[in-house]
Amino acid sequence: MRYLTIILLLIITHTQAQVKEEALISGTFSNLQATEFILQLEAQTSYRFYYKGSDLDTLKVDITVDKKTLTEVLGLAFKNTDLKYAINGSNVFLSKNKAVETRLPDGFLSNNNSVSEIYKPEAANPLAVDDKVINATLENKLYTIGIKTGSSTGMATLSGTIRNIKTGEPLAGASVYIESPRSGTTADQFGYYSLSIPKGQHVLYIKGSGMKERKHQIIVHSDGKFNVELQEQVLALKEVIVSSERAANVTRVQLGVEKLTIKNIKQIPAVFGEADVIKAVLTLPGVKSVGEASSGFNVRGGSTDQNLILFNDATIYNPSHFFGFFSAFNPEVVKDIELYKSSIPSRFGGRLSSVLDIHTREGNKKEFSGSAGIGLLTSRLNIEGPIVQDRTSLILGGRTTYSNWMLDLLPGQYNNSRASFYDLNFGINHIVNEKNTLFLTTYLSNDKFSLNKDTTSYAYNNKNVSLKWRHVFSNKLNAVFTTGKDFYGYNISGNEIPTISYKLDFNVNQSNFKSDFTWYLNPRHTIDLGFGSIYYKLNPGNFQPLNEASLTKPDRLDAQQALESAVYIGDRFDVNQKLSLNYGVRYSLYNYLGPQQVNTYISGSPREESSITGVKTYDKGEFIKNYQGPEFRLSGRYSINDDLSVKAGYNTLRQYIHLLSNTTSIAPTDIWRLSDPNIRPQFGDQVSIGIYKNLKSNSIETSVEVYYKRLQDFLDYKSGASLIMNHNIETEVLNTRGKAYGAEFMIRKSAGKMNGWLSYTYSRTLLQMDDELGGQQINGGRYYPANYDKPHDLSLIGNYRFSHRFSISVNALYSTGRPITLPISKYMYAGSQRVLYSDRNAYRIPDYFRTDFSMNIEGNHKVRQLTHNSWTIGIYNITGRNNAYSTYFTSEGGAIRGYQLSIFASAMPFVNYNIRF
Repeated sequence: MRYLTIILLLIITHTQAQVKEEALISGTFSNLQATEFILQLEAQTSYRFYYKGSDLDTLKVDITVDKKTLTEVLGLAFKNTDLKYAINGSNVFLSKNKAVETRLPDGFLSNNNSVSEIYKPEAANPLAVDDKVINATLENKLYTIGIKTGSSTGMATLSGTIRNIKTGEPLAGASVYIESPRSGTTADQFGYYSLSIPKGQHVLYIKGSGMKERKHQIIVHSDGKFNVELQEQVLALKEVIVSSERAANVTRVQLGVEKLTIKNIKQIPAVFGEADVIKAVLTLPGVKSVGEASSGFNVRGGSTDQNLILFNDATIYNPSHFFGFFSAFNPEVVKDIELYKSSIPSRFGGRLSSVLDIHTREGNKKEFSGSAGIGLLTSRLNIEGPIVQDRTSLILGGRTTYSNWMLDLLPGQYNNSRASFYDLNFGINHIVNEKNTLFLTTYLSNDKFSLNKDTTSYAYNNKNVSLKWRHVFSNKLNAVFTTGKDFYGYNISGNEIPTISYKLDFNVNQSNFKSDFTWYLNPRHTIDLGFGSIYYKLNPGNFQPLNEASLTKPDRLDAQQALESAVYIGDRFDVNQKLSLNYGVRYSLYNYLGPQQVNTYISGSPREESSITGVKTYDKGEFIKNYQGPEFRLSGRYSINDDLSVKAGYNTLRQYIHLLSNTTSIAPTDIWRLSDPNIRPQFGDQVSIGIYKNLKSNSIETSVEVYYKRLQDFLDYKSGASLIMNHNIETEVLNTRGKAYGAEFMIRKSAGKMNGWLSYTYSRTLLQMDDELGGQQINGGRYYPANYDKPHDLSLIGNYRFSHRFSISVNALYSTGRPITLPISKYMYAGSQRVLYSDRNAYRIPDYFRTDFSMNIEGNHKVRQLTHNSWTIGIYNITGRNNAYSTYFTSEGGAIRGYQLSIFASAMPFVNYNIRF
């Protein structure tokens, strides 16, 4: 087969050379990278260049020519270098030290070898049986797949794994397709693909983001496995590559889906210079926060607890470190993130607003490597490598902080504050065989801090472990079985006065199991189905004396238990080339379990402590209250042409766990609460429509999405509500209904020297109390803005790469100030000045604006060196704007005084040093 390919290539190129009149080249090529020089030659002529990127990465060209032949131009360009060239027709081959031979050696076809004897398809590939796996390594080879049978018609299923040739890690989202007839698919998060194509000979194309495109000649006789490894591509700065990732904006059926790679995340300037997953998410349309350095985020009118945050399928309840300045996710181990704002897949459930699905890398299966970084406040280290070559890999990452030096610089009473955190990630991946793979991931984080001279200390931590087994039943059916345990807890201790010293703790424990099946039924239908359960055990509060000298009275709230289960099925249906549908249903069942004591209230009266009629006791494991119902998912895409599509979607969701907080941002003292007979589950539905248009060979993405969302049984609170250690918490909460609507606009440029995105969101979130048992109506029963209602939000992320080693990044943000409740008058009562407050959230804090700047300086890109280093230097809040985080009022000397709190009131420089080895 190799001989036939070479013969055909020589015949074709020799014929082209006979009829082709050599073009003459003119121009000035001033101090160009060799790859950019080659691109300009290809633009002027019909020649096609072939070379290895690492041979040219440090070579520059500086020549001026006038009407020179290609041979003369290459001779001048590569003079005094070890780069050789060979020209064969319209093909130019570049190599180091030794030129490519373009002539067949003498006697190559001797001994009566003929083409028909050399090319024997039946014997071309000894692995052509259905239980063998073909690993494609050469492009100029014909691969025979499956067992040759008597029938050459019909369909066959081709499946396999797409991996990085350097690290062995799977390439999620890589596209695999044939041109005629047009048929393709994308690899899942494990790099696995399944593609049904007609039997016969095809050219199979494989593309991955940032990877060199591969194409293979294949003859398909029956079902078979075909694995491919892709090589990373070093692009010329002006080069535009059409990749599967860019086309996905238009072609995917789902809408309201955003995907960021760690490369995108690292380009966004962040406070203190460390790449931050959550801060990157906040630059996307439809995503907001209540203020600077706040924990959590709000998506399309939802509260922070309505976001399901998954870290390798483990649930994260508090995604922040260090007062919200850092996210809980180490950027050195993160591979990519997906945010579902609408059209949430049926395999996800339990939250109303969004799913943030974060994936970490599996670790290098080829060789040991690592990375490290040191900044003004944090340091991090990551090590990865193979335990068994190409089969078992591990990855270990950790971060810590040394921030006390900065806290000592704070003015006044804050200079005695202390804060620390660390997080650890460990993962191990083992390929048992082609059908079975095991994954073990663990995550541990811990935060501690104390403020002022107060002896009160705060601590909170996450502990997560997940075990995953992926099994391939056949080319068309595979499954992932996952089990794990998640823990989040906090504790507070106060020892300012020994006789009343105390400790308070709270925690959430959950155990989960789920199975997810993917069935590639045929080229038009891909079916997802599965089931899963989560067992919750919450300890909502334990208040105890800190030591023997304390006279604090112990108090403990009853633990809560519940079981949340679901079964789902969904189908991706390609009606035709223009119309695709994605529809499914998820049925969830929630059981609130004993042992528990539940208050009963006077029927029809407001829930108040005075209206409690008794307490009903339930035994361990007894079903106290059941909630259930279907959740529908539907989305569709109609392609007007290859770069323009229209999408629409509708979904319904249910949420059985609630965050009780009377602060606008997630705080370590917040309490999670399960639905029970007195607190109903939340319910929401959303309809959305979008138009997606790509420009300039898919290098520029534009989109517009509008949405309308309804909320039921969303929890709000009575004025002055007390949430900590409250045995009758249902008397402090109110059921409300809400509506959220908005429009999101986005322009993203993902190729060339200049890249980035611009997003604008207009949105409103309004609530209305409709709880008959809540007592006094909020704002007289009228709609009022939610705490996180911010109508206008604008984000600009820009990156400009001057060279492969130097780039700059700019981040500019603007948003409307969030709502607040202000005192509108004052009066005297009992000898003291009192205030009368406005309607709830009737006013707003000042608008927010911030601009950040960073420079990214990389070392040389030589392949063979021990380490690669880089610097990130920049300024956060470069204009020094004094943005308001909140306003508050205190009584001082019998008078009411108002204050404005800002987090960063001046420019904050930062520097980070990074190293890879």
